[in-house]
Amino acid sequence: MTSISQLLRQRRITPKKSLGQNFLLDPSLCEKIVRLSRLKADDRVVEIGPGLGSLTMPLLDTLERLHVIERDRRLIPLLEEITAPHAAKLTIQEADALQVDFTALAEKLGGPLRLVGNLPYAISTPLLLHALEHRRAVVDMTFMFQKEVAERIAAKPGTKAYGTTSVYAAAWTQATLLMDVPPTVFHPRPAVHSAVAYIEVLAQPPFEIQDETRFRRVIRAAFGQRRKTLRNACGYS
Repeated sequence: MTSISQLLRQRRITPKKSLGQNFLLDPSLCEKIVRLSRLKADDRVVEIGPGLGSLTMPLLDTLERLHVIERDRRLIPLLEEITAPHAAKLTIQEADALQVDFTALAEKLGGPLRLVGNLPYAISTPLLLHALEHRRAVVDMTFMFQKEVAERIAAKPGTKAYGTTSVYAAAWTQATLLMDVPPTVFHPRPAVHSAVAYIEVLAQPPFEIQDETRFRRVIRAAFGQRRKTLRNACGYS
């Protein structure tokens, strides 16, 4: 069986640092991630950054249909080849996920989305925040993050990891760490460990936010200057 690294060499494709590409190599790990996602066959699932299909294939084995979003056009012909047996139920969208209107996509696919993906480290937090802007169209997210980022997302008040991302996430979601992932299962190997987090979008947020723009501004100010009182950090005298 041809490995991912061999496929890349054969096609003369080099992973792009600018896109944060670290391809998953371990099929059993990918199958486990799909199991932990608790997907049903008829769910409207969108995979972010399918790359060479390591997660895509077990997703296709589980689902009746799958929509994937891939930014790197070099990978799309190879992804089409790898997933050819499931071509009838796979839609590949070439796009930057940070620019995708998930609300419009949910309308197109006929209902709320479940998002899955091995996210490039550089865009993981921005993508989470972008998805939360479309939270009424998203049921949940099962994402691979840099471990430090995953810990911040799931952190509780009073812990060392608790910060801006923790508060943003807690405002609209319930996050759970599912598993740690070592660098050895990626090509190329990253310098840090990863973790998979399950992030459920809450039907009823734990507290009311009347002005989201002001909420974000207050949170950034509060955690940007932790030694100050909240009043002073927000510029009140």
